[in-house]
Amino acid sequence: MQSHPYSWNYLPLLIQVVVAVGMGCSMATVSWLIGRHRNSKVKLAAYECGVPVEGDARGRFSVRFYMVAMLFILFDVEAVFMLPWAVIYRRLPAITGSRMFGFWEMVVYLGFVVIGIFYVWKKGILDWSADRSDL
Repeated sequence: MQSHPYSWNYLPLLIQVVVAVGMGCSMATVSWLIGRHRNSKVKLAAYECGVPVEGDARGRFSVRFYMVAMLFILFDVEAVFMLPWAVIYRRLPAITGSRMFGFWEMVVYLGFVVIGIFYVWKKGILDWSADRSDL
């Protein structure tokens, strides 16, 4: 039995990647070659759910929109950190030597999160009733 280098085990994967990339490029190229390129005023007009376009597409958004989006991501990451901790909570004594160490570690983490929520609340970032520009 003749042995081959270990890297040959990756040959099927390489073939699959080459075929997938080649197929995607060839489909895009063929589509571009046989497709019609007749642009008209109607074809180039913006279409938003059947509603005629009003105003400029580069309108300004309130900073509050971005603040809420960043806060959503921030507190979404909190759940990403808490889920693995909750899954391994019963095995923490084997990992850290003490279940209470893992518990207090999460209490400190949640304390920082609560401080962040309190700060956001006191700053009024989530208060949409008043239009303030000092954020």
